[in-house]
Amino acid sequence: MKHLPIITLFLFAWGCTSGVKQNIVDANDLEVLTDIQKTQWVKAYLEQDTVLLDKLLHEHFQLIDDNGDRYTKQDELSYVGKYGPSYNSLEFQILEVDIVEIGSAVVLAKGTMKGLEGDEAYITTYTSSTSFVKIDKQWKALNSHVSGVKEERFPMAPSD
Repeated sequence: MKHLPIITLFLFAWGCTSGVKQNIVDANDLEVLTDIQKTQWVKAYLEQDTVLLDKLLHEHFQLIDDNGDRYTKQDELSYVGKYGPSYNSLEFQILEVDIVEIGSAVVLAKGTMKGLEGDEAYITTYTSSTSFVKIDKQWKALNSHVSGVKEERFPMAPSD
């Protein structure tokens, strides 16, 4: 009788997972995740496309910035809709994509933002890790973490 709670817990856990497809990953998911990070994510932020961003982010999305501050999906949508980007370009170099067969993935990327501020050009680089879940055949960003932010500034030559 003393093992009954353990057996009950095991049967409950098994019953919860027995109907779940264990392999929902497709052969093209690497390409899809790369496109989300390198193309769709960039488009959403550069063009303030909150409709696209809403489609990319899971309802429980959280962003943790380089200061450790947390933002929800609604915070991010509101910010992007209200404020245009201060940079002129945003690019991602994919460092690694880890896909788990049950429908989760982590994309590690190096972001590069370039822009102008006053009489200086700048380049800001950072590393991001974004966790994705696959729901109804669609990848959604569940959380994103930014770290290692570095900024370089370059004086602009005066125009005559």
